[in-house]
This record gives sequence, C-alpha cells and structure tokens, in this order.
Amino acid sequence: MKHIPRKRFGQHFLTDTSVLDDIVRAIAPQPGEALVEIGPGLGALTFPLLERCERLTVIELDRDLAARLRKRAELTVVEADVLQVDFTALAAQTGRPLRVVGNLPYNISSPIAFHLLAQVDAIEDQHFMLQKEVVDRMAAAPGHKDYGRLSVMLQWRYEIESLFEVPPEAFDPPPRVDSAVVRMTPLRQPPQLDAARLEALVAVAFSQRRKLLRHTLGRWLTEQGYEGSFDLQRRAEEVPVGEFVALAQALPAAQR
Repeated sequence: MKHIPRKRFGQHFLTDTSVLDDIVRAIAPQPGEALVEIGPGLGALTFPLLERCERLTVIELDRDLAARLRKRAELTVVEADVLQVDFTALAAQTGRPLRVVGNLPYNISSPIAFHLLAQVDAIEDQHFMLQKEVVDRMAAAPGHKDYGRLSVMLQWRYEIESLFEVPPEAFDPPPRVDSAVVRMTPLRQPPQLDAARLEALVAVAFSQRRKLLRHTLGRWLTEQGYEGSFDLQRRAEEVPVGEFVALAQALPAAQR
C-alpha cells in the first residue's frame, strides 16, 4: 500500500539514488558501529546503510511507517518523538558512542539540533539533510550575514562541515526550499563552561543584531557583575565563537 506523505510530520521522502549514494559515502558506515537514523520514512537511506553496517536503530514517529520497518529483523525501531528520545541511554545500551543520521523534518530541525547538543557526549558524529538555509547558519563564520545564535551555540561544541547541496526535485513531494547535507563532529576537547550561561549570553547578544553590543550585552554583563574587559563597540555578528566562549567562562562564579 502506497504511503501518503503526512504534512504534519514534515515528510519529504528522498528518492534520488545518486544523492542517497553520496550521503552513504559521506557517512561511510562500518559493521559494529552504533548507527541511529532519525525519521527513516520509507527506508530510502535506511536500507543502503544496512548493507554496510548490518544493524541499525531507527526513530520514527509515524506509526504506519514504524510498523513497516519492524518487518526487518536487522532494525531496532523506536516509535517516538525524537525530541523525547534519550540518546545517552541509547549509547549506554550499545556500549559505544552513536553515529546519528537522518533526513530531518525541516519544521523542527533546530530543536532536534539543540536536543542532541544537550547529549553530545554520547555522540561520535552526525550527518543530516537539512534546509540549506539552516545549514548555512550552522556553518557560518563571523562577519557573514548568516552568522548568529545557531552558529555560535553549535560551533562551540562541534566542527561543522556543509558537504553538498540537494535540489527540491530529489524529494517526493518536493519541498519549497533547497536542501544540504551537513556533518557535525563533536570536538574532542571542548571548552569547559556552563552551556546555559553561554546560551543566555548569546541570546542577549543577538537579540538586536543591528545594534552595537554596548546597547544589549553591555547592560546584561553589568547585571551579571562582570568587571572584565570585552569590546562592546561591535555587533554580535563580528564576535568569533571563541570570544563568546571565553566571556561565558569569565562570568563571575557566583552568577552561574
């Protein structure tokens, strides 16, 4: 029975075999690795991955698709909302860090990225198909128009590579936007800091992108009791990730 893509789940099924081959080559799965696919859908990526890795855990919210996938003995099917999935527990079950992949629903791609960020210690790497605009923001460098809160909050913890673009006609039904595949590799020795404090700092800094930081971040730093030196005569988009991280680390301990 043909599956009708469900708009509420943001379903756009990848059908271009050459693109699928490119994604599998980029992931380069190996037997014994702990692969987890988010949103396997009709299995277009799932089954080529299985040929390489032999076993795979898939997370699927659509109960009809989950039922189809359970027919394959090599698949462990988690029927759930990915934002409720404990990836740290999955890694503990497998005994090794997870390699997370997927063609993510574009309407919740950023929430998924932040959900995984909170559990990044359980992850070896991530390969995702996303809206190209989101990938551009994730990978953007300081001074670029796409550089913002998402860039900083992911780059302080990952090395991010935009691998290649994918046109709408590679999907059924075609989305109204261009897509791209991104690789996210957790940094082996990340800076030690309170992630919640960095997130609060960055949110304030980018709250009014057009204004100099002295009008936004300056007041916030004073409220936190910060007495150090930081150049506030810049806009947030001019500040490198490392400087935001160092500032978060330098906040008074009593305020953390």
